[in-house]
Parts: sequence; C-alpha cells; structure tokens
Amino acid sequence: MSREPTPSAADKDKTSEPAESRDETRAPGGKRTRQIVAGAAIGIGSAALVAALLYANRGRKTGEKS
Repeated sequence: MSREPTPSAADKDKTSEPAESRDETRAPGGKRTRQIVAGAAIGIGSAALVAALLYANRGRKTGEKS
C-alpha cells in the first residue's frame, strides 16, 4: 500500500482561495435560482397531495349517511 503525502501548511495556502474570491466566481443569481427551484418543487408537491386526496375521496358522496 502506498501512501500519498499529506499536503503541508504551505501547500494548503497555495490551493485555498479567500472566501471573497470564491463568491465572485459563482454565477450571478445562484441563490435566486435555488429559491425558484425550491418553490417549484413545493408547488408540484402540493399539487400531488391535492390530487391524491381527490383520488382517495372520489368514491364518497356528500350528504351520504353511514
């Protein structure tokens, strides 16, 4: 088994970037896109729940006494 050398502290400083520069390289509107996707997913899930409830209650008639 060969072991890979662990990077030293000097190597880590070369590869890591400051938080500000990482944020600047992201695509603009990333947070907004995630919010839109999350909203769409919630809407689809809500519609699926309503459809399931309508399907489950389709045999029941209103005003019917047990």
